[in-house]
Parts: sequence; C-alpha cells; structure tokens
Amino acid sequence: MANIYNSGKWIKYAFLLAAILIAIISSIAFDSLIKKLADEERQKMEVWGDATRAAISQDPSINMALMLKIIEGNTSIPVFLCDANDSIIAYKNIIFPEHNKDTFKRKKLEELKNKNEPIIIDLGGGTYQYIYYDDSILLKQLLLYPYAQLIIVIIFISVAFTAILSFKKAEQNKIWAGLSKETAHQLGTPISSLMAWTEYLQAKGTEPAVLYEIEKDIKHLQRVAERFSKIGSIPHAEPQNIVFLLQNSIEYMQTRISSKVQIDMVNPPKKAVFAAVDKILFSWVIENLIKNAVDAMEGQGHISINISDTDEKKIRIDVSDTGKGIPKSKFNTIFNPGYTTKKRGWGLGLSLAKRIITSCHKGKIFVKNSEMGKGSTIRIVLPKKGNEHKF
Repeated sequence: MANIYNSGKWIKYAFLLAAILIAIISSIAFDSLIKKLADEERQKMEVWGDATRAAISQDPSINMALMLKIIEGNTSIPVFLCDANDSIIAYKNIIFPEHNKDTFKRKKLEELKNKNEPIIIDLGGGTYQYIYYDDSILLKQLLLYPYAQLIIVIIFISVAFTAILSFKKAEQNKIWAGLSKETAHQLGTPISSLMAWTEYLQAKGTEPAVLYEIEKDIKHLQRVAERFSKIGSIPHAEPQNIVFLLQNSIEYMQTRISSKVQIDMVNPPKKAVFAAVDKILFSWVIENLIKNAVDAMEGQGHISINISDTDEKKIRIDVSDTGKGIPKSKFNTIFNPGYTTKKRGWGLGLSLAKRIITSCHKGKIFVKNSEMGKGSTIRIVLPKKGNEHKF
C-alpha cells in the first residue's frame, strides 16, 4: 500500500514539475516573440514617419507613389500624427463613435501618448511632428496568450491531480475491500470453533454468567466479521432508532474498557430518533470513536455522547472525551489512512469511520472542537433520510 501511495505522490510531483517547466519555457519564448514583434512595429512606424516627412517635403526626386503606398500600407497599427501643440493632423486605424468624436479623440490621444515612446519627425526649421501609436490587434492578442496559457496549465494540473487521486482512491478501495473480505473469511473458522467450545463448557457446568459474557463476545466477533464482509458492498441502510443503537454500543463497550472510564449519554431524547443507517456499520463507527477516546485518555476519564435532532433534516451526534486533545493542525489529518499516535495498529479506524459516514450514509464526521490537555469532541452529522451508496 505504501508503494502505491509513494508512486502516486512522485507522479503528482512529476506532473507539477512538467507543467511548471512548460509554463516557464513557453513564457520565455513568447516574451521574446512579443518583444520582437513590438520592435518590428516600431520600425514600421519609423518608416511610416519617414514616408510622411518625405510626402510633406515636396522634393521632386522622391517617388510620391511609393511614399503614399508606404503610408497606406499600415492597416493594423492605430496611429495619430500631431504637431508640437498636440493638434491632430492625421490618424489611421482608429474607429470613432458616432457621438462625442472630439472627446474620444483627445482621450485616445492621451492613451497612445502613454502607450509607446513617440516617434519624432523633424521637418526642418525647428518644426516637428509627433507620431503616437498603439499596439496592433495581433500584438494585443499575443499579450493575452500568457494568461490563457496559465489557465490551460492550471486546468492541466487539476485534471492530472484529479486522475491521480482517483487512481489512488480506486487502489485503496481494492486493497481495503480485498483485505476486509479475507479478514471476514479468516474469522469464520475461529468463531465456529469458539461456538463449539461454548457448548462444551456449558456441558461441563461452567457458570452461566461466564458463558453469557463469552457468548456476547462471540456475537460481537460475528458482527465484526460481518462488518468486514460489507466493505466493498452496498450497505443495507434502513430507518433505525439512533438512540437505541448508541445505547447498545455504550453498554457493550462499558464492560470492555477500563473501569476508570465512564461513558454517559447526555440528556438522551425521550423519543426515538430515526435515520437511515446500516446498523452494523454505524455501530462500528461509534465503537471506533469510543476506543479512540479511551486511548486519548490513557484509560482514565469520562466520555459523553450527546444527540441532537432539533434540525428538521439533520441529526447531530457529539462524542466528547477528557483526553489529551488534538492539535488544530491535525483536525483533518486524523481521518487520513495510516495516521495513528499509537505504537501498534495501522491507523485505519478513523479513516474507515469517515468512509462509512460520508460514503455509506451521505453524512459528515469532523473534529468539532478540541483543547490540548482538556479533551476533544468529534461530531457526526446524519441526514434524517439516508441514501444507499457503495462503500
């Protein structure tokens, strides 16, 4: 399992690195291209300015047809030709609105004056004209390309990460489902053997109280085997009295944990509270939370369970303990597969609890609050009407 997770992590890093490299290389290449185009457009404007000066000079040696062709050849670059007083002499490739043309001209001229360095035409005798120009439509489109490219890279990374996470989740599901079903199968033989031994002890006159406790544990083992067998299957969710299920879990766990730990249901509802759950899987979640609370308190303290159904659509179950608390930075991490503070165990209890609540019952489970050295509260939120979903 670790190899799959590690390989998935390195694949994510590889995708991220590839996307960053593509973005950097493309940005450098396009930045160079845009600069070249901008230089070429300025050269065109300088030639356009020379042609304008030549056309004004009335020099008979100048080919006027060629100068006019050069002037008319600019079909894409917006340009103003102005005198020293910023009076507009001529303009090209600028579309004016039907109304307020003069106001628009002045605003557009100010915009172009701040856009590029003006080209100065020396007409001689201390007379100068100025060319103010804008970027062509093609250059403007290319300037927008890096932003479009960034969006594409983000989409690429998002799709890649989603695919990797889906692959990882599918692998986890396969491994957990296979491991769980094999565990359920392996439990079958010792459970059958224990049942036979119970009959033998009964025939030998063993105390009924002892036999009763053994039978309760055998039934619990059967429930555990059934829980494992359900992983990977569609859970059987039916309307169940949540108060009754909680009381059963408390009663069972109270006799199997330290006598220094007390479990109470705070202000239990006087009426039944129903939600559509798979009672076997739901009981598993509650027992896991109680076990984790006992570990957090190191076998000594108080666990309280509170159920609230004041919301018309949701049921809230709070499991609180007086343990060592959970750091705020770990509120989400504790539900990750493999996370554990114990020396033994795989750290799958809370992860499976979250999968059961979210995937099977369309609910939520999270750390409601926690204070270091004083305890924690984990909240379960269930819809009063549940749907069946594959686990």
